[in-house]
Amino acid sequence: MSTERLNQSSDRIKESRRTVLETEELGVSILEDLHQQRETLLHSHKKLHGVDDAIDKSKKVLSSMLKRMTRTKWIIGSLIAALVLAIIFILYFKLFHS
Repeated sequence: MSTERLNQSSDRIKESRRTVLETEELGVSILEDLHQQRETLLHSHKKLHGVDDAIDKSKKVLSSMLKRMTRTKWIIGSLIAALVLAIIFILYFKLFHS
């Protein structure tokens, strides 16, 4: 009877050891997955930072283009106004001082 109990205890210890080993393997697997996910997140973070820098540069370029476009519109508008005034001035002298 004590031999049987000893055998049962031995079997339970073997089963517990097997369970511990399986749990350890599962833990190692989970840690490896978490490490890989961390690396992926860090890589994504670096790429996102690069994209953010590119967006900032694009905003600056677009802002500069908008300023140039506005300045060009004012210059063209001024030239058109000057030409219209010149035409009116020429027509005035042609019609009234002939």
